[in-house]
Amino acid sequence: MKTDRYRLKRIVAVGDQLLNVISLRDLTPETLLSDIQMQWMATTPLYNIGEQANCISREFADAHPEVPFAQIAGLRHRLVHDYEGINWSIISSVLFDELETFVAQARDLIAELDEGESGPQEADFDEDVTS
Repeated sequence: MKTDRYRLKRIVAVGDQLLNVISLRDLTPETLLSDIQMQWMATTPLYNIGEQANCISREFADAHPEVPFAQIAGLRHRLVHDYEGINWSIISSVLFDELETFVAQARDLIAELDEGESGPQEADFDEDVTS
């Protein structure tokens, strides 16, 4: 079973990869609004991040209301189920104004979980974080 820690680590890994690609490709909000290749490039990682956020346990999400798990999951649902209705200005805002903060929040939650544990850490994540 995938744990909240696993899901947070996936959010961080995929989020960091997406932020890195945005930087390497010099992606701008204007480019995102007009370039379908960049739109496609951005949506797959957002699907993955949203799916992980959607699967965070209710108890964990409720214990961290400052983290927008429900909104990120809702974005994923919108991307998947209403692709033709996507408002790319909103996606641009997510990528350029909110993603880095969300990834940092997930990273902080992992650190909190790690601090609260004594003994070995969960091994469920060690398999493959970057693919």
